[in-house]
Amino acid sequence: MTSVSNKTAFITGGASGIGLGIAHVFGLAGARIVIADIEQQALDRATAALAASNIEASAVLLDVTDRNAFAAARADVVARHGAVHLLFNNAGVNVPGPLHQVAFRDWDWVLGVNLGGVINGVTTFLPELMRHGSEAHVINTASVGGLVGMRSLGIYNTSKFAVVGLSEALRADLEPHGVKVSVLCPGVVATALGQSERNRPVSLGGSGKAPPTADAAHAAGMTPIELAQQVLAAVQADQFYISSHAEFRELVGQRNDAVQASFRGEADPAAVDAMRALVLPF
Repeated sequence: MTSVSNKTAFITGGASGIGLGIAHVFGLAGARIVIADIEQQALDRATAALAASNIEASAVLLDVTDRNAFAAARADVVARHGAVHLLFNNAGVNVPGPLHQVAFRDWDWVLGVNLGGVINGVTTFLPELMRHGSEAHVINTASVGGLVGMRSLGIYNTSKFAVVGLSEALRADLEPHGVKVSVLCPGVVATALGQSERNRPVSLGGSGKAPPTADAAHAAGMTPIELAQQVLAAVQADQFYISSHAEFRELVGQRNDAVQASFRGEADPAAVDAMRALVLPF
């Protein structure tokens, strides 16, 4: 997709952080922007910020774990704009801590949003995206934590490794239909991910108190705008992996080398051919 002008972009987690950065950059490039988020106040702030940059954006209040709400959002956006061409499955949360200290409700919440939200987005929007073929693109936000495991991030790693695998399989499945797929694997970005608990349901261990504003505090790191500029370039180049933080290159490479070195024996050429039929070459 060499140009995103006049394409409709649907962005989950779009009211802050990476999602809002994507809305800014793609909006300035001419895309029609729809931001979806679980926080109404954040949506109001985000649409005002986008308007200040002369970007017209519509907003959808959406819990990405709610499949019925996802279907309603799709119907509303298609009715309003006529199409969806760019799907950004970006909403994410985190519960840090070593795995011997986390609880089932921590797993349920993080996997429900980080993985379930991507599954719901893909399943809900694929018929619409396939209608446009080569004029459609799915971008799933994973993490460098989906490429290498890290201390005290086991739940997050699990969700993001799954998003990478889902995206690789989706890329292969959609290749005959022309729909492109990318998986975004950033390192540290200046977002409010560390405040994820603000939106945690009471049933899954949330406090039930009014959440702080999403922009109250942000981690140090690459700005969402800088990251979004890389995402735009990758979409325009039909690039699958979007790996933004070069400081992880050696660590991820060492992991990949260890996987390669672990293979033993000689491969049966017939089996190799059979496996190649399952994997779309990179």
